[in-house]
Amino acid sequence: MLADDAPRHTGPDFGKASPMGLLVIVLLLLATVFLIRSMNRQLKKVPESFDRDNPSPTRPPTKERATSSGHG
Repeated sequence: MLADDAPRHTGPDFGKASPMGLLVIVLLLLATVFLIRSMNRQLKKVPESFDRDNPSPTRPPTKERATSSGHG
């Protein structure tokens, strides 16, 4: 019959891709979980707002602030 002539894929490397692929996927998943946890910790340290108490964007920089940049 025709079913008896099915292709036989039983070489020396048959079936080795599946466990290695699973290992790679699990390692990528673990790395992603650790990166997400680390990012969440870092984001908790960031202040909710970077605005100062009394922001005034039209105020020119003072001499003290201009010289504190280290240029002169």
